[in-house]
Amino acid sequence: MDDSNPTTPFILSRSSSSAAELLQVYPPPSTQSLDDIIHRYVGDFNWKLFLQAVIVSIAWVFDAQQTFISVFTDADPTWHCTSPHGCDSTISNMCDLAKDSWAWDLSKHTSIISEWDLQCANSLISGLPASAFFMGCLIGGILLATLADSWLGRKKMLFFCSITMAMSSLLTTLSTNIWQYSLLKFINGFGRATIGTSALVLSTELVGKKWRGEVGVIGFFFFTFGFLSLPLMAYLNHGNSWKNLYLWTSIPTLLYCVLIYFFVCESPRWLFVRGRKEEAISILKQFAVRAPLPVDPNLITSEPPFVQEYSAGNMNLYSAIKILLERSWSRKRMVTVMIVGFGIGTIYYGMPLGLGNLSFNLYLSATFNALSELPASLVTIFLIGRLSRKISILIFSTMSGICSVLCVVFGKSSMSLEIGLELVSFFSACTAFNILLIYTIELFPTCVRNSAISMVRQALVLGGVISPILVAAARTNGDFWSYGVFGIAIGVCGLFVVGLPDTRDTMFCDTMEEEEYKVMRLTSDFVN
Repeated sequence: MDDSNPTTPFILSRSSSSAAELLQVYPPPSTQSLDDIIHRYVGDFNWKLFLQAVIVSIAWVFDAQQTFISVFTDADPTWHCTSPHGCDSTISNMCDLAKDSWAWDLSKHTSIISEWDLQCANSLISGLPASAFFMGCLIGGILLATLADSWLGRKKMLFFCSITMAMSSLLTTLSTNIWQYSLLKFINGFGRATIGTSALVLSTELVGKKWRGEVGVIGFFFFTFGFLSLPLMAYLNHGNSWKNLYLWTSIPTLLYCVLIYFFVCESPRWLFVRGRKEEAISILKQFAVRAPLPVDPNLITSEPPFVQEYSAGNMNLYSAIKILLERSWSRKRMVTVMIVGFGIGTIYYGMPLGLGNLSFNLYLSATFNALSELPASLVTIFLIGRLSRKISILIFSTMSGICSVLCVVFGKSSMSLEIGLELVSFFSACTAFNILLIYTIELFPTCVRNSAISMVRQALVLGGVISPILVAAARTNGDFWSYGVFGIAIGVCGLFVVGLPDTRDTMFCDTMEEEEYKVMRLTSDFVN
């Protein structure tokens, strides 16, 4: 099927291969698939797999904490007048007042704004640390994503990113100015970039398609717990140094790194694709709860010819990205999910950062936002096996966009209405985010899956990069520059999902050729 053909379906083979040629070159395998091998050893699911998934998914707790910690450490503290002449804390701009006519309500060490006298700094300066964090996530995702597919593997990548994030967070407590702080936030974001990706891929690659969605959602619950822990820690730290929050979150992350090193196993799918079949079978045996059924030795000692392309000797550092982008169908899928991800990311990362602009209590609004992640995860579990992925994403992204815009239009008329619309918008974005990650796992084969997930997360993070600037602009120019722009972005970008295929109840593919064969077989059946 030629790429130039305007009637070509959205899923395409390489330009050198027609559907018929591909079906001839890669006929239905006479041996069993890797899914069948995994099922023979471990079944659909068992308690050992559940324990592995839980340990891996704990990484999401620390991911959430470092993502949203700036909501409290970089917040604008409240202040009061110390002189009755020409000072009114409800209407006056502190920057127009004499320094001896006002004071902070709490210790100046409660926020970086008060500690480093940034209350009158340009919005680009005060928003620099949050933007630096997301920029670190963006660059880290681009540079590190392919390592988990081509060389380092899922487990080692999870360990490396976790310890990098933990150490940079710990060193943040030694910052003495905004520039040191921003640099360490950049490093922190760089390390955090692929934690969620590695945890999600590692936890889902060991289970069959029946439980794939449910296992993937485990991480979302831990992310909710991590987000929810921040308002509690910030409340307990009320009036004390902002550095305590970084200390309290970095030490448990270091302890978790020890857990990863000793108790987490590598993905057998990745090992198989890399040509390390003996290690893959060994890991599968560790998770077996019963003696495995007989397996054809030829299936273990030999591999399909197209797997050789992805073996250790044939892949360099960035081969995964090359493989992902060299085929038109995968390029189109990748660009589409990244556009959708960008729109979701503007609200998912931007709304919590903009809570300080609302008239509602910061601690309560952050708690409510964190709690909204929980029903989002429950809804994801309910819908993941019942409704089309793209229809779900379309519904929730549209709902999120509408509520975000309505928050600007009607929010000022009622504090309750404002926070209600904000919560519905954030809940919808969280649900769309959860479904999009699982959807992306199913759209791409094992050889490029980690890279694809990372690219989507980087698109989400790109929305997070611009969010602090929009939030800072909204403080002086009105809420449209935050919630209004957020709503338009997610509403428009969410529409692109209609061009993607549905993947519900489909098997994982391990190579690009397997994915092409599956699509061409479906296309051939449809034509016939």
